[in-house]
Amino acid sequence: MFKDFNPQEINLTKYLFCTGKGGVGKTSIACATAVTLADSGKRVLLISTDPASNLQDVFDTELTNKGVPIEEVPNLVVANLDPLQAAEEYKESVISPYRGKLPDAVLNNMEEQLSGSCTVEIAAFNEFSKFITDADVEQEYDYVVFDTAPTGHTLRMLQLPSAWSNFISENTHGVSCLGQLSGLEDQKEVYKKAVETLADERLTTLILVSRPEVASLIEAERASDELADIGVNNQTLVINGVLPSFDDAISESLYQKQQRALADIPQNLKEQTTYMIPLRAYNITGMDNVRALLTKDSYVVGDEQINSQTLPELKDVVEDLYNSNKKVIFIMGKGGVGKTTIAAAIALGLSKKRKQVHLTTTDPAAHLNYVIAESDGITMSHIDEQAELKRYQEEVLSKARETMHDDDVAYLEEDLRSPCTQEIAVFRAFAEIAEKADNEVVVIDTAPTGHTLLLLDSTQSYNQEIKRSQGDVPESAKKLLPRLRNADETEVIIVTLAETTPVYEAMRLEEDLKRANITTKWWVINSSLYHTGTTNDILAAKASNEVEWINKVDLHTGGNLAVIAWSPDEIKGERLTELLA
Repeated sequence: MFKDFNPQEINLTKYLFCTGKGGVGKTSIACATAVTLADSGKRVLLISTDPASNLQDVFDTELTNKGVPIEEVPNLVVANLDPLQAAEEYKESVISPYRGKLPDAVLNNMEEQLSGSCTVEIAAFNEFSKFITDADVEQEYDYVVFDTAPTGHTLRMLQLPSAWSNFISENTHGVSCLGQLSGLEDQKEVYKKAVETLADERLTTLILVSRPEVASLIEAERASDELADIGVNNQTLVINGVLPSFDDAISESLYQKQQRALADIPQNLKEQTTYMIPLRAYNITGMDNVRALLTKDSYVVGDEQINSQTLPELKDVVEDLYNSNKKVIFIMGKGGVGKTTIAAAIALGLSKKRKQVHLTTTDPAAHLNYVIAESDGITMSHIDEQAELKRYQEEVLSKARETMHDDDVAYLEEDLRSPCTQEIAVFRAFAEIAEKADNEVVVIDTAPTGHTLLLLDSTQSYNQEIKRSQGDVPESAKKLLPRLRNADETEVIIVTLAETTPVYEAMRLEEDLKRANITTKWWVINSSLYHTGTTNDILAAKASNEVEWINKVDLHTGGNLAVIAWSPDEIKGERLTELLA
């Protein structure tokens, strides 16, 4: 259907950026691309700005942010940048000039403004901008490969003239996500050159990485459109993890599911040059596996065993929620891990125990209705994320236009497109629904991060001292914040997959919630091949690699972990009861 991805046979530009949602294999593909090019005699620099990067494990080498030569690959130098550390340094550089000059309340608010994912991304962009614009790097290397790329939102923000005006330095504590630009005025020319290089199709190729799955391909399309909007049009799609054939019921089901997703690739992606990498059974660590990723597979079934004699099941989670009489239940996790299905199953399980349940989601209403139907014990609602975001944006902008210059309003408009702004808008809608918890159990599919909750909290407490209103905080939201922190009433359930990146991302999410004084108890590992009993060589070997992560999460949660087997079919209607059997 598509050609195999082989960097030696593709006309590549000097700068290569791998992008895609967590867990699709960006790091593996960036490493394999860099090694393949270096093995062919090219001088290559590989740089990672991924907070969940496992580059040190991949190359079994202690890495730095300056670059370390790899012994086994003579032409390859690898740099591992830590955007989390860079973000902390940024935060301090922005806040330190105000210490002793502003009240602690305002400083605390500023600090939280600068604790979101956008700050991490802009910090990462600052780090790799140095490599893009460095004349010595340009001369020394034939190719520079980046693991992770900036989003269109970040790049649009950097292109706005008001991003470098006094508006930022005067209003750092009133900008929700990218106020840290106030500490970067001296980088303006470097950023300008970096953005121009990214948009130059003679110099840069954006490698969109996706799995052969509907949710992953939709995410790739969104990234593609976002980046095309600001002129990054030289894009290539690489679909990672395609099962080449089948020989048992599980492998046949997965094969057919993938083929359906590939047949329905979003229209915009169909226009991209597309390559494929077969599903590999092994973890991409060690040079042999890195070199093999683009050429061959080996089907070694590991001998690691599950440590626990018995692992809890989803019915045990429901039993615990019932016995502890939880009122508000949040289902959290990265996109594509199956939150909606888990939320629906938990709602059904509680209703079968005679609880009156209200289930709400930000997924399209039709999709939720497709999974579960309303009944005597379950009512449902749907929050339209885009409608809520638009309502919130208009509320903030209408106030801003009364006092701000047009350029500053343009900056604010882009700031309001950030991920945490969307979370704040949706949270207000969630808060209204959560008031139902006085009389029934409210199950919420997806929830805001700890950063957004702290942002709302500080906005609520110190709104008079903030230059830019974040929009009024409704009474329902004020009531929900203390309720979320009350472990007797509220439970947060984290959903993930038994793979490296999803587990690390889930742990960061948990840490984020802890900062907001919200505790978590249960984790759910969804779509586990280990529990399917597949006899297919590739899938059985892949299933054995899940054991490490199941054991890690089991230890991390103190045994509060439920594991759900991968299913070839859509889990909906009566099938939900199978998860609770």
